[in-house]
Parts: sequence; structure tokens; C-alpha cells
Amino acid sequence: MATEDPILARLLANNAQWANDVETAEPGFFAKCAEGQSPKVLWIGCADSRVPESVLTACRPGDIFVHRNIANQFHPTDENALAVLAYAVDELRVSHVIIAGHTQCGGAAACHAAAAAIDDDVEPATPLARWLAPLTALARDLRSDVRTLVEANVRAQVANLAAAQTIRDAWAAGRSVAVHGWVYDIEKGRIRDLGVSLYGA
Repeated sequence: MATEDPILARLLANNAQWANDVETAEPGFFAKCAEGQSPKVLWIGCADSRVPESVLTACRPGDIFVHRNIANQFHPTDENALAVLAYAVDELRVSHVIIAGHTQCGGAAACHAAAAAIDDDVEPATPLARWLAPLTALARDLRSDVRTLVEANVRAQVANLAAAQTIRDAWAAGRSVAVHGWVYDIEKGRIRDLGVSLYGA
């Protein structure tokens, strides 16, 4: 049954055109894709619709394993993120894990605005507020502008990743897995390496 919603119809039509174009340019691409994946990079980024990692890096399907959430967080107790990390490192054997923040981040801006009113004795009331609580606390402690907060958040998540058992075990075993912190400048379309990469022992 064809969809009547024009937004969804456009997405489906665009997909069909893209699939045709790819198969014409590279016959057999999708059959090869169906055989499995072996990406070298895990990208942990923001769910913001303006920062699709494959588009920003001009990568093809199969090049990047992806986990995205509000404000590119890596919470040490988040089972979802921990499972993605374990699968990427232990099963796919990625070589690089990238925490990717971006300018004009709505999550960071909301935390920056909420920082002044934060009360450590009051439990955040909504799932979103609970998710962003560590970033709000960082904003309160940092007392800077949003752009600086975005970069500080990336650095904090790099530290969280480096402390994760999966990464620590990989490094202890002598595995070559690096953790990086990047920021995408929406205004320029360019990615900046913050120079906070960690390579293990």
C-alpha cells in the first residue's frame, strides 16, 4: 500500500532513486553489503538531524558503526551505549571510537540555560532532564558559554569512554583502539579534532 503522506512519500521516492543510482554506479554494491559489515570506526554522536555522520564524512553504508543520542552522551551506566561499545570493540573490532559533538547543540544550550537553577536535592522530573543531568551539572560547574560547554562535554565523554570496562580490557590486551573527541561546526560544515585522543597504555 502506497503512503499518502507527502513527507513519507518523498523519503521513499528518494530512497528508490538513491538505490537505483548506487546500483548503476556500482553494480553489486547492495549484494556485497548484505554479506556483512566490518567498519573501523564507532561514532557516538548527537541525535540532531543536522549532523548525519555518513553525510558529514562522505562515507558509504558499512563504513561507520553508529550510536546517537541527545547531546552525544556516554553515560557509564547506560546499558544501550555500553552494549553498542562492546559490540563495536569486541565483535566488529573497530580501531577508533569517536565522540562527536557539534555547535548549535540544543541539548547543550538547554543545559546551559538550566544550570543556574539546578538543585542537587531535587531529582530531575522528566526522562530528558534525567538524561541531561550530568551535562547540566557540567554547565553549572563550568560557567562558560555554550560553545565552550560543547567542547567540555566532548572531553568529559572521552574520559567516560576511556574508563569503560570494554575499552580498558581492550587496552589491557594490547588492542589498538583509540578514543577521539571531535566537534562539528554547523556554521562551517567542518569537523574539528579537539586533540584529546587516547590510545591506551
